[in-house]
Amino acid sequence: MPVAGSATETRKGMANHEYKAGDIRVLEGLDAVRKRPGMYIGTTGVKGLHHILWEIIDNSVDEVANGFGDTVSIELLDNNVARVSDNGRGIPVDKHPKLKISGVEVVFTQLHAGAKFDSGQYSYSGGLHGVGASVTNALSEWLTVDVRRDGHLYRAEFHSPQVGGKIKSGVVKTPLTLIGKTKDKGSTVTFKPDERVFGNEKFSYDTIAQRMREVAYLNRGITITLKDLRIPLDGGTGKQDVFCYKGGIADYVQYLNEGRTVLYDKPLYVEAKEPNFEVAVAIQHTDGYAENIYSYVNSIPTAEGGTHEIGFKSAITRVFNDFARKNNILKEKQANLLGEDFREGMVAVITVKMQNVQFEGQTKGRLGNPEVKPKVESLVAERLEALIAMRGFKSSAEKIVAKAMGAAKSREAAKRAKDIARQQNKLNGLNLVGKLSSCTGRNASINELFIVEGDSAGGSAKQARDRSFQAILPLRGKPLNVEKAPLEKILANEEISTIISALGTGIEPSFDISDLKYDKVIILADADQDGAHIRALLLTFFFRYMRQLITEGHVYIGMPPLYKMQRKDEVRYFYDDAALEEGKKEMGKNALLQRFKGLGEMNPEQLWDTTMDPAHRTLTRVTIEDAAAADKRITVLMGDDSAIRKDYIYKYADFNRVDDFAVSE
Repeated sequence: MPVAGSATETRKGMANHEYKAGDIRVLEGLDAVRKRPGMYIGTTGVKGLHHILWEIIDNSVDEVANGFGDTVSIELLDNNVARVSDNGRGIPVDKHPKLKISGVEVVFTQLHAGAKFDSGQYSYSGGLHGVGASVTNALSEWLTVDVRRDGHLYRAEFHSPQVGGKIKSGVVKTPLTLIGKTKDKGSTVTFKPDERVFGNEKFSYDTIAQRMREVAYLNRGITITLKDLRIPLDGGTGKQDVFCYKGGIADYVQYLNEGRTVLYDKPLYVEAKEPNFEVAVAIQHTDGYAENIYSYVNSIPTAEGGTHEIGFKSAITRVFNDFARKNNILKEKQANLLGEDFREGMVAVITVKMQNVQFEGQTKGRLGNPEVKPKVESLVAERLEALIAMRGFKSSAEKIVAKAMGAAKSREAAKRAKDIARQQNKLNGLNLVGKLSSCTGRNASINELFIVEGDSAGGSAKQARDRSFQAILPLRGKPLNVEKAPLEKILANEEISTIISALGTGIEPSFDISDLKYDKVIILADADQDGAHIRALLLTFFFRYMRQLITEGHVYIGMPPLYKMQRKDEVRYFYDDAALEEGKKEMGKNALLQRFKGLGEMNPEQLWDTTMDPAHRTLTRVTIEDAAAADKRITVLMGDDSAIRKDYIYKYADFNRVDDFAVSE
């Protein structure tokens, strides 16, 4: 396989081993983190709680990924305490030349302080903003740092005490102190997130494990251990895992394709390195129809793609068209196949490591560096062309081209079907007659579309809505499971085609978010098994063919109440069991309790008051935190492999839950 040296050797050759406090660049002091934590971690909910853990883990991963160690360890302890260790160089302990405090104290008390601003210390880094350690410290009740460096063990302690009615965040409790001698090296950070910030939120083992698995795939050869040492009452699971993948992203692609039928057993893997730039790509095709590309820059997921993805796609198209020509699969008079043809059923992971990264947007969702596109296209095309010329991989390339030719035929058939449907819609709008109850307003930025389960609920919703901005689309049957269907069958499905027509955006690869007719697309289904299945089917469709609807925050789940309690003239609604229990205490035993079995049981006034009125309703926005993990979950739950699905259900389902409410007639 055409590769150039080991990643560890290259990284060590580029980075500077002389890592001292003077290498840390201080941009500004630590201010306002406690007052406005959302500015730094997004939320003080469970996502924010894990964010402050990621910041510490990312620092350790950057250290070992740059060749200064090979192991990162995470432990979950009682009282929601987390401990992160690595065997890197250890945080600098000498005095900072300007601030006259230890490097450890600089890192944990100064916002925007870190050696990652200086390219001499880290060849590549995911933590580019330098706020991580200090923000974690600021939002912790206490934090302790142990540094093993130059044969010595040092410790510094920080805390956030309340003084004079105000909380002083992340101040030094014990300055860096020499504890003793050690033969080990590296750093250990132990901290307790502050309940005054995060409330009762707890670290989730499964959330952390999912993230660490991905990080280990992206950093080939490093070992990440995760242990849950908490007691069960504190959220403990007793689980422990070790993540280490010698095959890196090639193993990752095979993991993502578990449960799918692949066209060839071994993923196509290529990598290339230049000074201060690395690219690696792994691809494997399945017999499915959707393309799934997962890209990363310095281990940061770029869910919105960017110049590296554009270069990769161009390389794929060029290389396989050239292969088809050279091997006389495409005849002289036949036109080249399109990129989307070669990407049908493809699962790919592309990872780039580079300096001076320019991310577009606050979420780092898209790579903007223009010089990356031609660089990735050239390097990937050169390596991939050499790879598929080899005997062991030529047959894989032939299968890819054969599938692409089939995709081209399907694309032409689908295009003809869409053209016919488009003409019909222009003439008489047959797709939507009798189905969509449109709104009178034409301002897409405030309009809402409720996709409602069944005609009965649809009738109530039509009566309940504010027709000036709310449209109703009842489903008369379950939508198609698009995970198992070709595009022609998807377009022929009445429920799916109606949704496509109502939204106005088209579907991938011609999806255009600027044509969206509704700012909010709200799935409104019963709180039962059928309703859950309909939600799953619709979310699968949106994820596969309209993913930008989700990534840009347009998809919501409506949350109708589960219970109604009435005592004389007082009526209250409850949306979960915990709220119901509190309501029982407040309203007493004599209150009448009704359990709503479906939306059709609610009259229009109740539906408006509880579920559709923007002033009082509860909506859950659908988001994608990890596109690769979401893809894996959909494949397991909606794909063809029932054995994998059964294993997943037995692992995660709660078979012991019993509804214990009593219904008064």
